[in-house]
Amino acid sequence: MALAVSASTKAGAAVRKGSRAWAKPLERRIALTDVFVVAMTMVIAHGVQFGWVPLASHLGTVGIHHWWITVAISALWIFELGWLRSRDSRILGEGPQEYQRVVSAGMRTVAIVAIIGFFTQWGFSRGYLLFALPLGTLVLLGYRRVWRAWLNKQRDVGRCRTPVIVAGPRRTSEQLVRRLRRNHESAYQVVGVCLADPSSAGLEADLEDVPVLGPIEDAADLVQRHDAGAIILTANDAVSMGEARRLGWALEGTGVTLIVAPGISDVAGPRVLMSRHEGVPLLFVDSAAFSGARYSLKDAVDRVGAAVLLAIAAIPMLVIAALVKLTSRGPVFFRQERIGKDGKPFAMLKFRSMVVGAEARLQEVCGDEVGMFYKPKNDPRVTRFGAFMRRYSLDELPQILNVLKGDMSLVGPRPQIAAEVEQYGDLEQRRLLVKPGMTGLWQVSGRSSLSPEASMELDAYYAENWSLGGDVVILLRTFWAVVGKSGAY
Repeated sequence: MALAVSASTKAGAAVRKGSRAWAKPLERRIALTDVFVVAMTMVIAHGVQFGWVPLASHLGTVGIHHWWITVAISALWIFELGWLRSRDSRILGEGPQEYQRVVSAGMRTVAIVAIIGFFTQWGFSRGYLLFALPLGTLVLLGYRRVWRAWLNKQRDVGRCRTPVIVAGPRRTSEQLVRRLRRNHESAYQVVGVCLADPSSAGLEADLEDVPVLGPIEDAADLVQRHDAGAIILTANDAVSMGEARRLGWALEGTGVTLIVAPGISDVAGPRVLMSRHEGVPLLFVDSAAFSGARYSLKDAVDRVGAAVLLAIAAIPMLVIAALVKLTSRGPVFFRQERIGKDGKPFAMLKFRSMVVGAEARLQEVCGDEVGMFYKPKNDPRVTRFGAFMRRYSLDELPQILNVLKGDMSLVGPRPQIAAEVEQYGDLEQRRLLVKPGMTGLWQVSGRSSLSPEASMELDAYYAENWSLGGDVVILLRTFWAVVGKSGAY
């Protein structure tokens, strides 16, 4: 097959403006936000360090020198935010890259100013920079989080998405389409697929609304007809290296993005290294490790964090314990055997939220079989105060003691009972390779409203790709998920 550059493809540049009309205006709005935050931060820092004397009164004095330095640093910082492409629409809305680039811009600004200061021996205040740059970076991250929430709401109702055509073999294309469609806040909207063999039957029943547009070799022309902003080329042997290269040529000048999806998924950035050999980009994927110094550090952070949380929550926990005792008959705590790391059982603690003898009535509520994530809605065994605790996850607070003991982590897959673990397949077994947590990735991604399959995939992804920075983000998101009561019961 041959993928040639066509005149119609070159003429499609104007058409592409409609498919991503949201991108440039959003980038400009975020740029204005960046300018506002940097300007306000630097003005405040200048006022704190040098006083609030107006600029005009400094004319002819050494004070004007300080103002020019403040303006120059502000301009450098704004330049770095743009140079590092922190507002690139392709990274907005999901993943850590946007935040990483914002932090990198602040660090580079500090480094450049420090180097210039060293070689010029200027007498500028270090405290000024150490106050302004970290504070401004935190405020920038806060604003970016607000923009991300706004963008995700737009995507949830079908706006601010890039229409894409998926090109590749049938099975791989179907798997990719399912992944893109299961997230309502996805940046991409699949308008059709181009298959290696489009003459056979259509896609699977759950994807019957996704049209098969034609063969892969027509993808560059079909993208014009369907006003798509990108082609996602999946790993396949239907398109040779040379043909994939010519497809990229065919899209030059059109505004259409060529995205290459490798034949591996659920691997986080720190485990991936890209290198170029003989003109071919190669992805090196590190094997997931489940022991060593990183895990020792995580355990130490967990125990210190749990000790701090216990000191903060001790009095509220005493109040909750008293209310549990006063509002229903029975013990304050509920102990249940759960399965932890490497399949080892342990006794997990909770404030009792059900009536005494609730476990004996499990069949009454769930029937003969206990499925994974079997927690039912409107459980008649839950007490009135227990329902309140569950709504805000207050019944989980005693698990701080499990973390101190070493049975659990602050962040990790939620521990399950033996009956659930018996149903595990290969994917589910991955969640047993790390300590279970008080909160986890699926709790902040929808909590009980997620399907069991989606929850297990998130837990397996966490087990293989966790990081301390990611744990901090999950803990912060847990707070908002609990306050918002999203998916809790």
